[in-house]
Amino acid sequence: MRNTMRALLMVVAALAAVVLPASAAQAADGYDRCPDGYYCMFSGLDGTGDMIALNANTPDLAALGMDDRAKSDWNRTGSTIYLWSDPNYTGCTAVTSTGPTGKGNFFPTYQDFFSSVQIGGHGGLSCGTPPGEDG
Repeated sequence: MRNTMRALLMVVAALAAVVLPASAAQAADGYDRCPDGYYCMFSGLDGTGDMIALNANTPDLAALGMDDRAKSDWNRTGSTIYLWSDPNYTGCTAVTSTGPTGKGNFFPTYQDFFSSVQIGGHGGLSCGTPPGEDG
């Protein structure tokens, strides 16, 4: 009985050594939460806070809880992203390009500003670059 219990404990310990490291793997955080092929918006700076991941046009970010809340983004699509200041693709637009330049914080003027997202296509009147924020 004692040998059986010892053998059982060794099997459990061996299984724990194999299973525990896999379950203790760190979850992605910050920008790394954004899946490949998606455009992601974050409620905090540097990819922190709440996140939404989009792969289709979104006429009203309020439906996803991100209307006038985004402070940073990452464009992991192959398309240019047009951010509209108002719902239903109205108001002015800002552009987020693809690639390494498509990730970062919005200019302070444009934090908590956008209300709809268009993937590809063409934008509207440019919101412009805020004075003093062109560098």
